[in-house]
Amino acid sequence: MTVFRRFLIASSILSVTGMQAARAEDAVPQSGTVRQARPHAVQAKTSKTVVSPVNPGFPELVSVSAARRPTSADEIGTAMTIITEQQIQTQQRRGLSEILARQVGMNVVQSGGPGATTSIFMRGSNSNEVKVRIDGMDVNDGSTPSGLFDPAQFTTDGMGRIEILRGPQSGLYGADAMAGVIDITTAQGQGRFTPFVRIEGGAYGTFNQAFGARGSKGRFHYNVDLSHYRMDGFHSIPKYAERYYGADRQQRNEGNRNDNRSANVRLGYDVTDNFDVGLTSRLVQSNYHTYSIYDLQSENAYGDSGVREQNNQNEAVVRGTAHLVSGGGFFDQVIGLGYMTNRNRWTETGTSYGSPVNPDPDYYRSSRLKIDWHGTFNLRQYGSLLIGAEHFHDTFNTSHTAASEWDTGYNNSASMDTTAGYGQYQGNWNKILYGAANIRYDANSRYGNHVTWRVAPAIHVPGTGTIIKASAGSGFHGPSLYQLFASQVGAGYSELGNPNLKAERLIGYDAGVEQKLLNNHLNFGATWYDNRVQNLIQSSLEIQSGNYIYSYANVAKARMYGVEAFLNWKALETLEFNLNYTWTHGRDETNDTVLQRRPQHKFNFNTTWTPVKDLTFSGNILYVSGWRDLPVIGTETCSLCAKGHGYFTIDIAANYKINRYVSVFARADNLLNRQYEQSLGYLQPGRGGYAGFTLTY
Repeated sequence: MTVFRRFLIASSILSVTGMQAARAEDAVPQSGTVRQARPHAVQAKTSKTVVSPVNPGFPELVSVSAARRPTSADEIGTAMTIITEQQIQTQQRRGLSEILARQVGMNVVQSGGPGATTSIFMRGSNSNEVKVRIDGMDVNDGSTPSGLFDPAQFTTDGMGRIEILRGPQSGLYGADAMAGVIDITTAQGQGRFTPFVRIEGGAYGTFNQAFGARGSKGRFHYNVDLSHYRMDGFHSIPKYAERYYGADRQQRNEGNRNDNRSANVRLGYDVTDNFDVGLTSRLVQSNYHTYSIYDLQSENAYGDSGVREQNNQNEAVVRGTAHLVSGGGFFDQVIGLGYMTNRNRWTETGTSYGSPVNPDPDYYRSSRLKIDWHGTFNLRQYGSLLIGAEHFHDTFNTSHTAASEWDTGYNNSASMDTTAGYGQYQGNWNKILYGAANIRYDANSRYGNHVTWRVAPAIHVPGTGTIIKASAGSGFHGPSLYQLFASQVGAGYSELGNPNLKAERLIGYDAGVEQKLLNNHLNFGATWYDNRVQNLIQSSLEIQSGNYIYSYANVAKARMYGVEAFLNWKALETLEFNLNYTWTHGRDETNDTVLQRRPQHKFNFNTTWTPVKDLTFSGNILYVSGWRDLPVIGTETCSLCAKGHGYFTIDIAANYKINRYVSVFARADNLLNRQYEQSLGYLQPGRGGYAGFTLTY
């Protein structure tokens, strides 16, 4: 029955970067860029923030992802957030999910502590409607039932920048970009050979090690990061659940363990002044052992004993590119070849249908092969024209060996192909009206053909520092291969795919204003957004002669709207404040109910202070309001019958560079030791202290 409950949880959730041309990325500093930089004019290879001496306020960041070419963030209407490598290091966020949880417009839900399954909700949309790319490779996990991206085992080591594009982006990025895109780029090595070693330890048995090197030699540049993260002893079951199920002392102290090994590599070679090649790879191997509320339930409510869960994951993402600039910069093109594979093995022992001797594992496997090309015509004063094409081949397999007369086992395999072409025009009028418009055609072998589009203008009001932004577009999310073809038939229940599923469709728009004051030391703004979804895919249940038959259907439509606001204030050259606020309202319009795990209010405040040279402090306050969720006590067929309590956390961090070779750091997470959940039934870590050192040369 425990596997059956896992399926219910996954179903309830459902109901509810590109690696550009090497030179294009080189043009974008990892921590900022040139003031008023024009995309075709930025040529400096630097990883430092460059600020105009006339205007020493916040640097104007350049986006590579919003238009698939370097574009000033002020010159396009897309609502976006750019996270730099320096910000990640200052805040000491080791996991990708930790840094994403602090961003405007997003809600991150983790089912347990570090390493547990994690979902990303953007602007109230479903978690599988956010496309994630690493160095230009699409990495949404086809081995999961819904095809979502799970950031739980992705560390931030080696990440040079993270761009978050909010709103429908299918006009450039196709399927799964219905709610937005998270585009991650590995940092490029520059300068002399720079090796490093970082050791960190702390609460919950944390012991982390990372080492690597980056730099360049002549035309060759490299960045290699290897890491091992370990956590052991975190107990994720809340006390109210322990009391309800009568947990004994051993059960109250049973902990989770996560062991993660990752390798991140970026290599590049400038063959000539206008031709270069690159290779990136990210490898993840993780082992997550957990004792959850459902294991406690199996032991105390169903008479099982020694119930334990283990998930082993192996993931590889590899992509190579070739980049050519011709015609004196008139035509800039990139061709890429990428491959991703996932191998997941989930085991539960101690249940009535499994044992330590015969654990009866479930296997989930997927692969994706992608070939892509895009080119940009630089029309100079007349703007630019982008054209591109992509082809994907996706495969999926899930299997389980028959464990008893009640469990017949299964072995399902399927594949699909997608071919797409797209185009975009980008330009400006008198440096007042900027904008981009794109259109894309996707042909999928399983769920048909789709045309999507997007327009994103930005108006600069002369002499005021005011920028008015807007965007409108369409998006779609195709059903996963699991949702289409799953076939798991057992005694008492079955899980069956629906090959007739249609893709989800979305129309969305947003409009906002941004203001710069005090010589660009104070920036603030707000954006209103409104998204409407049709053909929403939800789990369905049919009971025939006492047998529970689960499947999927296009049975719902939804509307998500809200406000995103931010304020950044550089009070001193050494003191900076950043805050953001998100108001989200999401409803299933089919039955007029709120959407699951969508808190209405979220507030994040961060400050960075450098009182003396080489000493930096960072503080963060995160508040998330209550939300509706699946009950963990009582009925499991109602996905909204329980309400999660709001919470807030305070985190602080400090970094001190003793000399050019040695740095020390420390941080305290959840300083007030708040006991809170992001998903009902799964506690998040309480107060924890961590410290370590970094050696570099």
